[in-house]
Amino acid sequence: MFKQLSIFAENKRGAMGALTSIIRENGINISTLVTNDSAEFGIVRMVVDDADKAYKAISEKGYLCRLDSVCAVEMEDKVGYLDNLLSDIANGYLNLDYIYISYNRETNAPIAILKSSDGDEIESFLKGKGYTII
Repeated sequence: MFKQLSIFAENKRGAMGALTSIIRENGINISTLVTNDSAEFGIVRMVVDDADKAYKAISEKGYLCRLDSVCAVEMEDKVGYLDNLLSDIANGYLNLDYIYISYNRETNAPIAILKSSDGDEIESFLKGKGYTII
């Protein structure tokens, strides 16, 4: 399982740049990033090459931040693949909190980042179904 940073950030001009500056200043590389916003605050989720170091650096700057375990599934870039993945998860009676799609730079394939309250169980289940877990 990957570690993902979830950062609670104010929805204002320059907020994202402030976060990426902290990451850059600490020599950390971002591989995946997604944001969700509301009127005043948003959640920035990112997978980086050193999650513990990023967590420490961002927390020290006063941001509310946490580390979550997420499962990364490499996908085939073809019609219906994501639907099949989600069907298998549903048929396995596993819960997804959220999902987003990223890209594996090494294999040039899309990847699904899955956050599940079922934790390690989802990874074991998908491995058993023949999915490639990163």
